[in-house]
Amino acid sequence: MAQSRTLTLADPAATERLGHAVAQALVAQQPVTFSLYLEGELGAGKTAFARALLAGLGYEGRVPSPTYTLVEPYSAAGFQLLHADLYRLEDPAELEALGIADQFGPGCLLLVEWPVRGQGRLPPADIRLCLSVAGQGRQAALEARSAAGERLLELLGPGS
Repeated sequence: MAQSRTLTLADPAATERLGHAVAQALVAQQPVTFSLYLEGELGAGKTAFARALLAGLGYEGRVPSPTYTLVEPYSAAGFQLLHADLYRLEDPAELEALGIADQFGPGCLLLVEWPVRGQGRLPPADIRLCLSVAGQGRQAALEARSAAGERLLELLGPGS
């Protein structure tokens, strides 16, 4: 049975803390590769989480939404990170032109917003993070989809 956890994120600062905690767990774990699917409606906080994760890895530059570029690459904490937003993808075959598969190798972290649009063409998720609006805040459901994902949830601890 897959390990999972649901958290209430009362405000944007809570989303930021979760992103930082996931970043620190990734640094502690040092996975060979890691794929994190970010799911949720428009405005649910997927890009805000990605920005917080990058900040938690020590990245200090600007982090634009990859809505129009589709993929934004970063280097931080010894990782190559690819942040993809597939919302505008018409067909999963379009992923070939983005070169994600070619870049996803040792030392790479992949964050994918709207992964369903790349179904069958993306590396499998280690963690699926589904964000939803809950009152003034958000709810975050994290589901481990691999041994590396389970280890990450263990490193986050029960009160993340």
